[in-house]
Amino acid sequence: DLATAFNNRGQIKYFRVEFAAAMEDYTAAIECQPGFEVPYYNRGLVLYRLGCFDDAIKDFRKVLELNPQFEDAALSLKQAILDKEEKQKRGY
Repeated sequence: DLATAFNNRGQIKYFRVEFAAAMEDYTAAIECQPGFEVPYYNRGLVLYRLGCFDDAIKDFRKVLELNPQFEDAALSLKQAILDKEEKQKRGY
């Protein structure tokens, strides 16, 4: 389906380190199928790598809302929260 196609194309762009283009595809996948948790997770990973912890945390929480058994999202959420706190402690 279209949402899966956008997500898969986003993955290819992610692996090419084309983060902005990957996020566009993940967002398009979400718009096509808002209940599809995988593009939220993938977009969260990009946001995390870019240091946008608040937005990454929001996406990881959405994944867990849609699928509470998504273990990688739970781990990523914990790490994003820890890294955000560490960033705040260091004052940047």
